[in-house]
Amino acid sequence: MFGLFKKKPKEPTPPKLLDLNNNPIVEGSVVKSLRYELGECVVELEGLEYFYVSKSSGQRISYTKMVDAITENQKVLLLGSSDGAE
Repeated sequence: MFGLFKKKPKEPTPPKLLDLNNNPIVEGSVVKSLRYELGECVVELEGLEYFYVSKSSGQRISYTKMVDAITENQKVLLLGSSDGAE
């Protein structure tokens, strides 16, 4: 009526990622890639998009290319976090 009950627009947030074992993946996580021969990767957040950065080659792959078609989780296995806390 007077605009008192308008819904506030939601702030865009990065997607919630899960590895194949349903463990949550966040920025700074260390994962083992099961695609593209990346090996161990560190997860980086740029804007609202996650990237997997290979520790050995430095190659960057978007999280959208790592989606498992059956489970819709990421084709990675969580190893830990880059700050040493697991």
